[in-house]
This record gives sequence, structure tokens and C-alpha cells, in this order.
Amino acid sequence: MGIAAFFTSIPQQTLEQLLEDPDKVKELLYPDDYSEPPNSMDLDKAWHGLHYLLTGDAECGEPPLSLAILDGTEIGPELDYGPARYLTADEVAAVAQALAALTPETLAQRFDPQDMQEKDIYPAIWDRDGDEELEYLQMFFPTLQQFYADAAARGEVVIHWLA
Repeated sequence: MGIAAFFTSIPQQTLEQLLEDPDKVKELLYPDDYSEPPNSMDLDKAWHGLHYLLTGDAECGEPPLSLAILDGTEIGPELDYGPARYLTADEVAAVAQALAALTPETLAQRFDPQDMQEKDIYPAIWDRDGDEELEYLQMFFPTLQQFYADAAARGEVVIHWLA
């Protein structure tokens, strides 16, 4: 199993409803019919490695790239690994623009397996065979870029969470 990162984009109006009744966040993210919310995606276990490549940090980093995976404003109840977080439409647009400026080659230049192991970047596989682990992260990067580009184009907000 393990920890994966999940993302969904929603209209501003839906966010406002969730802010009025934060308990509904869980209903949105985990519908009774076990379906995925529309406009959703996940990064599997690549989330922490990608966050590191975007920010150079295990937990924080500088916006807007720090917002892409781990940062944002908390919303709703505790889930599996803390509450969900949301990004405003302006933050989503800034993240989309920052991600668009990066390439898989940029990520490769930032890939430091030894530092990732020392910083305990989940899932702690980075010093096995660097090429394979880097390719794993690069495989998910276009998905992350496209998700934010699409959400920004729709003017939506993003909610992300770990499960």
C-alpha cells in the first residue's frame, strides 16, 4: 500500500460551500459510491520525490512550487494523513505557470539520491538505482503539469490530500 497523493479541481462555488461546511470535504473526496471525484488525479508514491525536485526541501519550499503538492490552506477534518489542503484559483494559476517552465531535464538536474535519502524523502528508495527512480518521478511530472494547466484554464481551485 503506502502513502499516495491525490488531487481534484473544483469550481470556486464548491470551495465556498466546503468552507461553510468543512465536514463535506470528506464526502467530496470519498463519495459513497467509491467513484473518483471529477477532474482528479493521483501521483501514487511519487509525491514526496516530486515535491523535493520542485522545492529542494522535504516539507516546505518557496511558493508557488511548494504549493503544488504539500502546501496550501487546510480544509476539513483529519483524513488519513492530516487534513486536505486547498489552493485558490490564483495560486493554481501561479503553480501551473511555474510547472510549465520546468522540464523532465530540469528535474534530472535536481535529482540527488543521497540528499533525498538523508532528508527521508518518501518512499526512501532513491539510492537503489538512480536512473530507475528518476524515471519514476519523471513519469508522473507531465500528469502534474497537465492537471494544474487544466485547472488553471478552467479557473478552478485545487484540493490535494494524502491517503
